[in-house]
Amino acid sequence: MRQHGPGRWVLLLAAFFVSLAHGQAEERARVCAGCHGADGNSVASGVPSIAAQPGVFLENYLVLTREGLRGSDVMQNLLKGVPDADIVQLARHYSVLPSRPTPGARDKALYARGRSLAASSRCGSCHTPSYRGQQQMPRLAGQREEFLLEAMRAYRGSGRPGGDTIMAAALYGVGDADLKALAHFLAQSR
Repeated sequence: MRQHGPGRWVLLLAAFFVSLAHGQAEERARVCAGCHGADGNSVASGVPSIAAQPGVFLENYLVLTREGLRGSDVMQNLLKGVPDADIVQLARHYSVLPSRPTPGARDKALYARGRSLAASSRCGSCHTPSYRGQQQMPRLAGQREEFLLEAMRAYRGSGRPGGDTIMAAALYGVGDADLKALAHFLAQSR
């Protein structure tokens, strides 16, 4: 009988734990899919799409939610006790999935108004000129319109838990009609 050194067992145990962790991450992704869509593109009103979001943004958001500083009660409860390694895996998983266009027809006038407002407000200076986000800045392009509108209203009113003060300042005093135009433009952007 051939003897195997301890290195082989270390490799087998490592492979076992990696597969176990991978299985946990897959199960967590199935739970996420219940609201955010199987491919990270939400079809539920008010629920954001998470496909193609920057990995750093997703990691930060998930950690802040796990710690009770962001997100809904449902999300906070789902993330309680989730280890950092699983959060990193979830973020990586969703960050590489392609974003799909949200349903809805483009209103040409509203889109043009939103594009003008986004340019004059310099939204692209943080979220990139394509509005696809970067590092800790979320992707806005192709996001659900009603989610964007509600999020901007919350930022404007400083009512977004754990919200960014820069966004609160950027949206301070912006009227609902302009927020609606911005949300429409960003949702219809690819």
